[in-house]
Amino acid sequence: MKDRSLVFKIIYVALIMIFLYAPIVVLILFSFNSGNTRAVFSGFSLVHYKELGDQADLLSALRNTLIVALIASVISTLIGTYAAFVISKLSPFKKSAVLKTLNIPMLNADIVTGISLLLFFVFISIPLGFVTLLIAHVMFNVPYVTMSVLPKIRQLNKSTYEAALDLGASPALAFRKVIFPEILPGVISGALLAFTLSLDDFIISYFTSGSDFMTLSVCINSMTKKTIPLAVNALSTLLFIGVFVILLIVNFRPAAKKKKVA
Repeated sequence: MKDRSLVFKIIYVALIMIFLYAPIVVLILFSFNSGNTRAVFSGFSLVHYKELGDQADLLSALRNTLIVALIASVISTLIGTYAAFVISKLSPFKKSAVLKTLNIPMLNADIVTGISLLLFFVFISIPLGFVTLLIAHVMFNVPYVTMSVLPKIRQLNKSTYEAALDLGASPALAFRKVIFPEILPGVISGALLAFTLSLDDFIISYFTSGSDFMTLSVCINSMTKKTIPLAVNALSTLLFIGVFVILLIVNFRPAAKKKKVA
């Protein structure tokens, strides 16, 4: 019975993995297609990776996406981390009210957020472009960073910080040497989450980017009116590999440090 139960569990997990990753496998496979269609795989070739250099609009949109994602993740990490410290100092009632308010942007439909921001920017007469897109991305990233840092702040030992002050350390030095290393995993998680969400966003970007500054998702969406080149598959594959490598580094680096200490 145990063997049968184990087999069923393995099959169940395998089916979930196939369901999640089959579309990505197909995307990667056709990025190496020697033909120009997604209907028939003609053979392996790197021709579409070479074509990326000729896709000026696609590369420009990729550059815009990375710039916005990087800046938005840095700003939202700073704001979210500070907000987490402020929230941790509130009374239980106020903390509960603020946390419930923070949940609204995360649970709210992206279409509602996108349209609301569009109408707001038009109302205050800010032209759509890089600035409005950056503000929008920071806005929806801050709650995620705050929620990532808050658990680490709750785990802090206040006595350690007070002991550092008693030993002559300034508040800034005590924070840098005692507090910050303890909350760093939460800060990194929040920053990576913010970067990924910003990189992935389409709906909010669609309503707040304008015609002169397009992100990658908006650019690819505009291509759907025509034939989408397989160079998009090649670019998506490179992005997937990049994110996968970053995840490997983030997950295996702590284990490597523990082995060195041991």
